[in-house]
Amino acid sequence: MLIGLCGGTCAGKHAVAEYLIKRQNFRLLELKPSRLHQAVDDPRLHGSEFTDKSVDQASRLEFETAESLLDFATKSWQEHWVTTHTWDASTLDRFLLRPFVLLVSVDAPISLRWKRFVERCRRKQLEPPQLEDFILWNDEQLYAKDTGRAFFTDRAQVRLFNSSSSLDELHAALEALDLADEQRLRPKWDQYFMELASLAAQRSNCMKRRVGCVLVREHRVISTGYNGTPRHLRNCNEGGCPRCNRGDRGGVGLSTCLCLHAEENALLEAGRERIREGAILYCDTCPCLTCTVKIAQVGISEVVYSQGYNMDSDSAAILKAAGIRLRQFSPPRNGLIYLE
Repeated sequence: MLIGLCGGTCAGKHAVAEYLIKRQNFRLLELKPSRLHQAVDDPRLHGSEFTDKSVDQASRLEFETAESLLDFATKSWQEHWVTTHTWDASTLDRFLLRPFVLLVSVDAPISLRWKRFVERCRRKQLEPPQLEDFILWNDEQLYAKDTGRAFFTDRAQVRLFNSSSSLDELHAALEALDLADEQRLRPKWDQYFMELASLAAQRSNCMKRRVGCVLVREHRVISTGYNGTPRHLRNCNEGGCPRCNRGDRGGVGLSTCLCLHAEENALLEAGRERIREGAILYCDTCPCLTCTVKIAQVGISEVVYSQGYNMDSDSAAILKAAGIRLRQFSPPRNGLIYLE
């Protein structure tokens, strides 16, 4: 695994790297200083931001080019590496093609980053900048064409918001997060199929909520479904279902709803003969009672859901009576994460 850390000045990427090195046995891969690009040439922006200077010496490997760094990491992909150096867009694309690379951005409020930077300057016996100057540096660093960090943040699989007030607080949050979880690189089957269900949900036209479903047997997709009005009827979001468009609260007027649920669509698409025993149903939400009885009828063996619904206990009782396993799956957190 190679974790690439990017972020603005004093956002905390070096603190995250130091945690990975000291607590999770990562090693540091860096480019030689002459190969680095600085959007703003100011001595206060140069130099290592590691609090433990031994990190630079004992755990560091330097490379002439980003390509040589990537070649090394590719040959040693089963070990744990981290880098705080980011490059241009085309180089980043080459890195992200590798299945062992995880790009993580680290950010913090600019006012907090400025305070951290002032403290860093004072430790180095340098004159701290004014807040206005720091903001101008920040804008150049984030938005400079081809080299701005905003592009990297947009591509990051994990985005950390680091408002931690101490290293101990930061380390506790990182320990709970477990950045080195291999599922972030290659999802296990539960995560894979649940993400397919969430992708199916994006096709939903129901005005009440988006739900997606995937039917699986022996790790192969049988069918997918999402909620919305039946074929040849106007889509719900075009006025096809009066009940949903009235905005009735949950549980009200269900007998007049024209929308098929995601589970129903997946079951209808598959048909009982294709489902058979051993099939697993993955869905964004726990099935409602209506879908639950149909799931029991067609011979589904297991139901996996990610979010609760207002009939969870009733549905669970029916599934248990039918001998169908029900469980909730929570994938590793990605996207924007507050380190608290």
